[in-house]
Amino acid sequence: MANLRVNKIVGIGSTDAGTTFDGPISLNTQGYMYFPTGDTTDRGRGRAVAGGGYQHPASPSYIKSIDYIEIQSMGNAVNFGDLITVGGWITALSSSTRGCFAGMGGPSPGGGAGDTIEYVTIATTGNALDFGNLTVSRNYSGGTGNNTRGLFGGGYASGAKNEIDYITIATTGNATDFGDLQSARVAHESGCSNGTRAIWGGGAIYTPSSVVVDTIGYVTIATTGNATDFGNLSQARRAAASCSSSTRGIWFGGYTPTYVNTIDFATIATTGNATDFGDSIWSGAYRGSTSNGTRGISVSGRQSPSPGTENIIEFVTIATTGNSADFGDSAVRDGNGSTSDSHGGL
Repeated sequence: MANLRVNKIVGIGSTDAGTTFDGPISLNTQGYMYFPTGDTTDRGRGRAVAGGGYQHPASPSYIKSIDYIEIQSMGNAVNFGDLITVGGWITALSSSTRGCFAGMGGPSPGGGAGDTIEYVTIATTGNALDFGNLTVSRNYSGGTGNNTRGLFGGGYASGAKNEIDYITIATTGNATDFGDLQSARVAHESGCSNGTRAIWGGGAIYTPSSVVVDTIGYVTIATTGNATDFGNLSQARRAAASCSSSTRGIWFGGYTPTYVNTIDFATIATTGNATDFGDSIWSGAYRGSTSNGTRGISVSGRQSPSPGTENIIEFVTIATTGNSADFGDSAVRDGNGSTSDSHGGL
């Protein structure tokens, strides 16, 4: 134990070395000062944003409102602002500062598939701004990435898409071709990452009718190229919502073609099949999902009997297994894009 006694302050450039701190320091005083610990880049974060979607059955309409949620606490979502373009079944991804939404195209049949990308600054509130455009118009895409690069995989526009696009989140501009998924599929909100590897699970392929699949594929985010087989979900389903920590990916719910309450998880750094995590508090699909790296949340969605939209926010602790629990409420909608400033890829 070192005791600190100072009888003079030595200026810069002095030949006197002054007091040397060597080992633990004890302050012999009745007043204590405790300095914060941990990585300062993670302090004050944990905000999720959920934008866009489709409301029904009473008054069917595509919406452009954005809500925000403080993931570390419980409670209802609060209004953040609006997207520029209305649209349903959009996707979202983010860095630690900027959230991006893609696939909005207006309230046309099929959810308004479009090539629009918009962004918000997550720490503030306000309306979205134009970012650029995807390489192809689509909705039902799966968004994921890390603190630098965002990836949009698959989607739908007059048929399933297999394109993977990428953007550099800190800049604005059009997306660039990254490669292809293993097959063309509708993969709405089924993408997650650990910052190095991005994975997409489930979805629907068209042969020519819709067939749900259990396939999981992955890419290395820093490179470009086609997706490689990772493993399989515990059951084939489309419209599952996913989030991640730096270790695990989680999939909530989905459609088989019946709505399910299954929650799966996989270890992203390895390959292999997903494992049962627990059950969601409701059976539904077309949800938004994101995390703060520790807690994963599912935001709104659609349930049976269809059409019926929900406003439920639920959560799980990603490092454990077990059933989800109620968190609060968000806007009544399905097909929203949800992301946060502190998910597993950051």
